[in-house]
Amino acid sequence: MKKLAFAFLFATASLATAQKPTSTELARFQRRAQSVTITRDDWGIPHIKGKTDADAVFGMIYAQAEDDFNRVENNYLLSMGRLAEAEGEQEIWRDLRMKMFIAPDSMKAMYARSPGWLKQLMDGWADGLNYYLYTHPQVKPRVITHFEPWMALTFSEGSIGGDIERVNLEQLAAFYGDRVEPTPPATSATSDIPREPGGSNGVAIAPSITVNHRALLLINPHTSFFFRAELQMQSDEGLDAYGAVTWGQFFIYQGFNPRIGWMHTSSGVDNIDEYLETVTRKGGRYYYRHGSQELPLAVRHVTVPYRTASGMKSRDFTIYRSQHGPIVRSASGKWVAIHLMENPLDALNQSYSRTKARDYASFVRIMQLHTNSSNNTIYADADGHIAYFHSNFIPKRDTSFDWTKPVDGSNPATDWHGVLSLEQTPHLLDPPNGWLYNSNNWPWSAAGAYSPDMKDFPKYVETSTEESPRGFHAQRVLSNKRDFSVQKLIDAAYDSYLPAFAKLIPPLIAAYDSTPATDPLKARVADQITALRNWDYRWGVSSVPTSVAVYWGEDVLRRAAPDARRVGLPPDDYVANGAPRSMLLQSLAAAADKLTADFGKWNTPWGDINRFQRLTGDIVQPFNDAGPSIPVGFASSRWGSLASFGARPYPDTKKWYGTSGNSFVAVIEFGKDSVRARAVSAGGESGDPKSPHFNDQAQRYATGNLREVYFYPNQLAGHTEKTYHPGQ
Repeated sequence: MKKLAFAFLFATASLATAQKPTSTELARFQRRAQSVTITRDDWGIPHIKGKTDADAVFGMIYAQAEDDFNRVENNYLLSMGRLAEAEGEQEIWRDLRMKMFIAPDSMKAMYARSPGWLKQLMDGWADGLNYYLYTHPQVKPRVITHFEPWMALTFSEGSIGGDIERVNLEQLAAFYGDRVEPTPPATSATSDIPREPGGSNGVAIAPSITVNHRALLLINPHTSFFFRAELQMQSDEGLDAYGAVTWGQFFIYQGFNPRIGWMHTSSGVDNIDEYLETVTRKGGRYYYRHGSQELPLAVRHVTVPYRTASGMKSRDFTIYRSQHGPIVRSASGKWVAIHLMENPLDALNQSYSRTKARDYASFVRIMQLHTNSSNNTIYADADGHIAYFHSNFIPKRDTSFDWTKPVDGSNPATDWHGVLSLEQTPHLLDPPNGWLYNSNNWPWSAAGAYSPDMKDFPKYVETSTEESPRGFHAQRVLSNKRDFSVQKLIDAAYDSYLPAFAKLIPPLIAAYDSTPATDPLKARVADQITALRNWDYRWGVSSVPTSVAVYWGEDVLRRAAPDARRVGLPPDDYVANGAPRSMLLQSLAAAADKLTADFGKWNTPWGDINRFQRLTGDIVQPFNDAGPSIPVGFASSRWGSLASFGARPYPDTKKWYGTSGNSFVAVIEFGKDSVRARAVSAGGESGDPKSPHFNDQAQRYATGNLREVYFYPNQLAGHTEKTYHPGQ
């Protein structure tokens, strides 16, 4: 009972009342609201129209707050280093990490020197959120009671897992004050299974191989579910963009306008470096060596407030920075600085400006800002062009150093020398084969035989050392096709082949066939072998072999990992080329036993195991086998599934529930005078379980049945749920 009372006190203490606007502010909000119209279609998706771009921003962020203010606020608690103010002491180090890069004073100064048009957008963004809080007094922010325009600069690039998150929190805590116990090493039950692959799929198809002779674009981000909203924003100043927007941002992150479309995939670029700084203390100050000089480390004092059950407390830190970046840890007696892209003003400029690009040339001009650091980009347009851009921020460095390891910060030869131009990075425009793609794999297969050549680029442009299962799969569904349509590209995106098992299952079958009939293990797995022998390596909700293969694959890779490390092979290569046959068969027996224990029979269809469930609007979803859920046929991208569903069992579940993978899927066809698209989002547009749009897309999501996108007014006609001004 005491624990419940404490939890209630903590939760209620975390709620705040929004700051009341002044009469001048309220009048401004209301004038702006009258310049904005929000039309909700029959999926609850908002289509926002404003007189100016800033009006459209005001309306679109207001609509986002209507759908899920919690996620909007949470993203800014993260981006500004204020999460501990809501969640307590355990988030101090996450907040300190952000505050090392995001200082309010510098963000305010950056806002002040922003170009007028961008400043107006930030003003509209803050006004929209503050007006939402004013018109929804029942909504209690956890921390942010008033949004200021400069805050938009703290979250200027919409990918999941930003560059700053590369800083290790335990090492940061050890350096700046807390000798925390390191996280216990993961046991073999978890560490030896490859992590769920992240990232996304993007495909562009040229008119030369489409039935309508129009370019096609697949947008298929793989993120944690409900990470982005779907909407359209328009203005009388030429803005007209549709797609996925990361909660709280005022630009379409992955989407299209009437002329062009863009899709971002996570890049394997090496563009974040650590520098070993030689530090000495003299006269009460710290200095670091750079060439023949000893330079003073920059010093900044940072306060991190955090919530407790009895009220707010805070911790003070003194943080240090060299010319390479902030000091984040120590290693081998050296202080370690991390160097990464820090240019939020240009990043926000680029993120918004590309939504208004009209053709390839204007898109390339925007790419010259070089601030889309963690992503590759797939592009298509109404003129028939398709293109691939590798990471948009790659520092130019001396190739004699190994940039995968910390380098000597005292050696000036390790300094960055600007960034590589687009021409100096892997890049494709209109390859003769008519298609290109990226699935978070290397760029050396992006257009089949017409791909960039690894030998032409520095090693640091790409860290992947081999093709991924999804990469093999993408080439399989794209090569030698000349009749792509919107539906056929959707079919390719949901192609059910699992190439990893095409590699792993034959050695298992061979191991069984070569095992003596007298071995008891052979009889024990005979039925499972029969099922796998007749399998076409395709997933499906009714597929028993998919269940057997996935359970076996997880078990055998875990068993094989220690031996694979000893011989210097990835676990899947070891299983395919040399694992003892007894290991392969024992894993199959263990998989069958596990399926029987969990579901009552080994021959359980995949859809009975692999489920989509959304019960609450919580950012971290709870799961319950007794609750409603939907079968999902597609599998983890670990096995090469293009349509990715990252699922696993939870402590109190037998079924597997997805939390990442396909999150927004869209296919767009670009005509000279019109664009058409189909799309689907995980769950639904709203984060409110009481909303009819909380889970109304779930069945379509699980089956790959994309709905028509209402991009033009005549498409919206007959599909409108309500039309209103913000505040009504």
